[in-house]
Amino acid sequence: MFQFKQFIIDQSGCAMKINTDGVLLGAIIEANGSERVLDIGTGTGVIALMLAQKYVNAKIDAVEIDADAAQTAERNFKGSPFAERLKLYASGFESYFDQCPDCKYDLILSNPPFYIDSLKSPGAKKTLAKHTDVDFFERLIKSVSKHLTTKGCFWLIIPETLTDKLIDLAINQSIFPQKMVQVQSYPHSAAHRSIISFGFSEVPVQISNFTIYEAAGIYSKEYARLLQPYFLAF
Repeated sequence: MFQFKQFIIDQSGCAMKINTDGVLLGAIIEANGSERVLDIGTGTGVIALMLAQKYVNAKIDAVEIDADAAQTAERNFKGSPFAERLKLYASGFESYFDQCPDCKYDLILSNPPFYIDSLKSPGAKKTLAKHTDVDFFERLIKSVSKHLTTKGCFWLIIPETLTDKLIDLAINQSIFPQKMVQVQSYPHSAAHRSIISFGFSEVPVQISNFTIYEAAGIYSKEYARLLQPYFLAF
C-alpha cells in the first residue's frame, strides 16, 4: 500500500510498482481544460489518480492489458475520492479503440514499456510490462493521432535514447513535439528520461531540464515542489 495525500494505491497484482517515471509524468503533465483523458497502460492507476486530483472536471478512462493489474487499478479507482470520474477498461489500447472508434480525448498519456531489443525479463508479467519494440510505438502513435481532439495533447515518458526515434514516428503521423522535459538524476549527470508533449500544431519545442536529486538521498527542491501536492513526505 502506498499512501498519497488524497488517495491510496494498492500495488498487489501489478508487475510494475509505483516508480519515479510514473509520478513524474503525472505531476509534470500540463493539460488545463482537459475534460476527457485517456491513460494507456495504467498499471496501478497512479497517474490517472494524480490527474483526477489535479483536474477536478476531467473524466478519465484508463486501459490496462494485464488482467491482474487491471483489477488492482479498478480497486484503487473505486476506493478513491474521484471514483465517479474514473473508468477502467481491461484491454489493450488497440482493442479499446476498436470498441470505441469515435472516441476523442483532450489528453492521452502513457508511461509505456520501453526496453526495445533488450534481454527479456524472466517473469511473463514483467516482460509484458517492461518490454516492447519499435512496432509497438508505431502502433501506439498511429492510434493516438486518430483519437486526439484538434487541440489535444499526447504526453509520455521514455528513455532519452529513444527520443529522436519517437519524435520521427510522431511526425510521420502529423503530431509534433511541443514540450520536452529532460530528466536527470543529479545536477551534473546526463539526462536519462524525456517527458514529451505532442500535438497537431507544429511549434517551436519548449525544452526544459528537471533534476531529481540535489545529492545522494536528498531530493531537489524542484522535485519536492512538484510532488508536494501528492506525497506525504513533502
